[in-house]
Amino acid sequence: MWKHDFQGKTLVFAITAASCQAFLLLGYDQGVMSGIIGADNAFGRQFDNPDPAMQGNIAALYDIGCVVGSILCYFIGERFGRRTMLMAGGTIMIVGAAILGSSYTIAQLLAGRIITGIGNGMNSSTAPVYQGECSPARIRGALLTLQGTVTILGVVIAYWADYGTSFYESSFQWRFPLAFQAVFAVLLVLQIVGLPETPRWLVAHDRHEEARAVIAAINGKPLDDADVGRTLLDIQSGLEEEHKGGPFRFKELFTWGKEQNLRRMFITVSVQLGQQFSGSNMINYYAPVIFQDSMHLSRNLSLILGGAAQCTYLVGSAIPVLLMDRYGRRTLLMVCSAGLCLCFVMVSILLSRGTAGAAYGATAFIFIFQLFYGIGWLPVPWFYPTEINTTRVRSRMQSIASGWNWMAVFAVVKITPISFANIGWRTFVVFAVLNAVFIPMVYFFYPETKGLELEDIPLLFERGGITGGVFSTGGRTITPGQHMRATNIIAKEENMVEEIESKV
Repeated sequence: MWKHDFQGKTLVFAITAASCQAFLLLGYDQGVMSGIIGADNAFGRQFDNPDPAMQGNIAALYDIGCVVGSILCYFIGERFGRRTMLMAGGTIMIVGAAILGSSYTIAQLLAGRIITGIGNGMNSSTAPVYQGECSPARIRGALLTLQGTVTILGVVIAYWADYGTSFYESSFQWRFPLAFQAVFAVLLVLQIVGLPETPRWLVAHDRHEEARAVIAAINGKPLDDADVGRTLLDIQSGLEEEHKGGPFRFKELFTWGKEQNLRRMFITVSVQLGQQFSGSNMINYYAPVIFQDSMHLSRNLSLILGGAAQCTYLVGSAIPVLLMDRYGRRTLLMVCSAGLCLCFVMVSILLSRGTAGAAYGATAFIFIFQLFYGIGWLPVPWFYPTEINTTRVRSRMQSIASGWNWMAVFAVVKITPISFANIGWRTFVVFAVLNAVFIPMVYFFYPETKGLELEDIPLLFERGGITGGVFSTGGRTITPGQHMRATNIIAKEENMVEEIESKV
């Protein structure tokens, strides 16, 4: 059992805070290199002024580590549980931060980036599942969206930490920002220690009484409360249905049939690719470099604008906390895609003019881009795979989602400096086209999960056809409470049968 005696909202808040800590760490690590590389500073002198290709390696090998961490979660995450994986991920990141902060060679620096990436891949694969499986359905979207908000808070902290140390001529200029992430990793481990495992994982591993205790604690109700019993029974029934086929087999992920796991996987992977190929990490990793090289602003002004852009990003990331459970996932994704496309079209047009005034206008649209991105493509891809996949495959699918996400980040981060060196502002045109493509992708294939219990989600995939009914129903193939109503009907029918048999 866990150590804390938190109940109700207090426990939900503590679980949310721990999950968000993992994403605060993720955001910090994503943003910390942006104000360090690509300049004639202490970092550049220490590592022989890396060229664009090596800059890409330093930034992007971290993402390869994240892929490795996600793969580890796929194979061992379900066995060890959500809490253990988060604590292990935090511990690995502490080791990585120590290596980074003490680096003297490129090899040591790259090793530190890969090791921190492994820990972060484990965290990003696990935290959405942990949060999703412990959140009440009515506010699940808002709580999961907070993870995106604190991710950007982490990026903001990293940007301004870089700016604050940029005036130093010693190695403190880059050692402090790289080592400081260990503080967040330590806090993550300490927060997780006293928290419970998720009720769905406990039921899946035949620890039913512990699951009942966690359900009661999350809902702030006694162990013998009827709602607690119903929730536990619902989870047990769902898992029994999922496990009728025996132990999990890898080929299940590629089946269509009743579960439609292959369709779920396509959605899981595509939403990750959409998040990264929107062009967001081109901005997150290289904003100061873009401002300096493409818009011809001074290094100091570029750093200030980079930090200010992330503050704008933070504001944008807070907007969907209020909107996610009202307007749903699909609407916010499509609005976001349209806004991102428009912003990059305008940036391309303005930068093509080659004037100082046009460069300032393009900078303004980068800020607007950050607002739009925070609305949809920032939060949804991290938790949507958790929602649409069943408990039987949820942790594995989230690991697959995280792995694809970090592979896409690697691709974007690796090619960005090379792309700007070769085609300049036309790089924005590529991402504008991709954002336009994402609108019909969401409209035709992504079902709406707003307001649904996790046990209701399988009903979204009962329809056949190319789009699974998403196109014909506008994404809402079932309504909230449908599963519960069906359960009540079955219960009434069973009661009627019992009454008839007793009379006979």
